[in-house]
Order: sequence, then structure tokens, then C-alpha cells
Amino acid sequence: MSLTKLPPLNSLRAFERVGHHLSFSKAADELNVTPGAISQQIRTLEEFLDIKLFKRRNRTIVLTEAGQVCLPLITDGFASLSEAVQSVRQLNCDGPLTITSAPTFVSKWLIPRLCKFHNLHPDIDVRIDASTRLVDFLYDDIDVGIRFGTGEFQGLESIYLFSFDLIPVCSPGLINQGKGLHQLSDIRHQTLLHSDVDELDPSWPDWTMWLATANVTGVDPTHGIFFSQNDMMIEAALEGQGIALISSVAAASDIGAGRLVQPFETRLPVRLSYHFVTSKQKSTSKKVVAFRQWLLDESAYLRDSRPLYDAGLINPNKQNKDNET
Repeated sequence: MSLTKLPPLNSLRAFERVGHHLSFSKAADELNVTPGAISQQIRTLEEFLDIKLFKRRNRTIVLTEAGQVCLPLITDGFASLSEAVQSVRQLNCDGPLTITSAPTFVSKWLIPRLCKFHNLHPDIDVRIDASTRLVDFLYDDIDVGIRFGTGEFQGLESIYLFSFDLIPVCSPGLINQGKGLHQLSDIRHQTLLHSDVDELDPSWPDWTMWLATANVTGVDPTHGIFFSQNDMMIEAALEGQGIALISSVAAASDIGAGRLVQPFETRLPVRLSYHFVTSKQKSTSKKVVAFRQWLLDESAYLRDSRPLYDAGLINPNKQNKDNET
């Protein structure tokens, strides 16, 4: 079945409001446009329909017979559209909150704390997309993301969460295994664990930089075991396979539980940081607002340490609202 060609929606809306108020100026005020723009929309609609919808009577306007027939039908049409939009929005509100973030961040920081959010908001179901893939927040049905980068995420609203340092970690058993790991020079007897994750910053700290900062010589920073994901590198460290250079945030829970130790105090700041991101279209959703506030509260202790802010490398108050895609 073919659909009848419809006139422009703006023209129909202008007619409906003018017909309701019987005033071009009142309709213009309500729609935040000029009376001239309203007049143009009415002319466009009348030309489309090839019939007059209003006639002037002294200083007032009245509906023609055709206008009287059209007005209640178009008013009902807009009411149906409004109801449809509200129904869709309600479905969105009732659906789960979908969060995307990198697997390491999800497993090491988010999941151990997620029960706190659930206790505060038991009515909000949560779906986690633990992935490093690029996603389209609208077409992939993603509500929010916790992303690592500069804070410039095109088409998304971004709020700074926290920064971190890279620290060396290993299994407690490695400290006394073999020749031991008691002083910096002992690193030459250990296996270095590396991650091949693509970094956004060409100055991303690695073992070369860490060894130079710690004044360790006689160690080839390019040798060792390489992993395509950070979480695999952390798992290797937990299994006592070597020393890993990982995020202080990702290491915190394992260090606190005694599963990992930090054998040396030398740490390297990272210029990139974690950010809460969402699309402009979803930023006012109740479930998004609730999660954003909880996340800011939950990560406040990390912002208080501000390792990069104190160095003048980031602005924790910056919010990026780039143009929509």
C-alpha cells in the first residue's frame, strides 16, 4: 500500500498552533520563531493542499471550512505522535542501563563496586559490554561508556573521572623465588611482561621509560612475554610468570587482597585518563543521570590524589560536548 505524500511537518505544526490560538504571533511565541516564519509555513501548507485554511476578518483570523475540517484531525495526529514518542522513551527508561568499557577496567574496578550502584538503584538493571571495540552509542544501543583517552570523544559528552600511574607488580611468591627480587638490580633476573594494547599517546610509559627512571641498567626492556590484552598480562603476573607494568587503579584490588605486590616504588604518570561518556540524546535519561552521579561519587577518592592534575597535564573539571555525529 502506497502512502500519500505528506506536507512538511513544520507546516502542519504551525497550522495546528495558529488554529488553536487563532493568532500568528501567539503561535510564533510558543514555537520560538518569528510571525513571519509562521506565515511562510502556513503559505507552504496552503500551496501544498491548494486550498485556503485561514481568512482575515478585520484584525482577526478565522478558520475556513477546510481549516475547520483539518484542525481536529491534525491535533489528534500530533497527540498520537507525542504518545508514540513517550512510549518509546518509557521503553528506553525501563530497559537495562548498557555500559561499555575495556575488559580490564570492568573486571578490576567496576565489577567489585557495581553492587553499590545496584543497592542504591535496585530498579535499574545493568548490562556490561566489556570490549575495546569502537561503538556507536546510538546504533549499538549503548547508554554510557567509561573510556580511556584525552577526553576528546567526537559526538559525545565527556566528564573527567580520574588519572593514574603505571607501577611494577608481581606475585608475592616471586619476591623470594630463584635469585629473588629485593633490589632494583634483581630485575635483570626476572621476565618482563608487556601489553600490546594500542595506546593513544606516543609517549605512553613502557619498561624502557620505567627502567630509565629507576636508574636500572643491564636489562633489555624489549624482551619478555607480550600479550594483546592488559587483563592477560595481569593474569600472567598473578601466576608468577614475571613482572608487569600496569595501572595503579587496575592493580589496587589485587594488591589489597595480597595477590600482587609492588616490589619497587618507582611509578610513571600517564597523560591519558578515564572519562565518563554518553551521547547528548541520552544524557538526561534518569538511569544515565543516576549512574553518572554514582560513578563520580565512587571515583572521587581517585580524583583527590590527582597525579596528573598536580602536574598540570589535565583539567579534571573539563566537560567536552562536541558536535553530534
